[in-house]
Amino acid sequence: MSGHHIIPLKALLGAGVALLVLTFLTVAVTWIHIPEPFNVVVAIAIAVVKAAVVCLIFMNLYWDNKFNTLVFLSSILFLLIFIAITLLDTLFRDIPFGIY
Repeated sequence: MSGHHIIPLKALLGAGVALLVLTFLTVAVTWIHIPEPFNVVVAIAIAVVKAAVVCLIFMNLYWDNKFNTLVFLSSILFLLIFIAITLLDTLFRDIPFGIY
């Protein structure tokens, strides 16, 4: 273990404000007309930033041993690889009789 770390109140409040602003931004993106494939990309990008804030501040990855951050990021990479392989499989399926 890398020891116990007490998170400063300033960091907690900053993370809370950032998450609140990003949540409002996510809702604002739904009201703005963005072309079809890009609205999902913007929403996922905002969600990734929110997840990064939660992981860095509330899971203490910012102050923890960098090896733990590497393990966490490699697990996310493998998750993305498995999802990509699954989505590639759906491209080559035969859809019977035009049923979607």
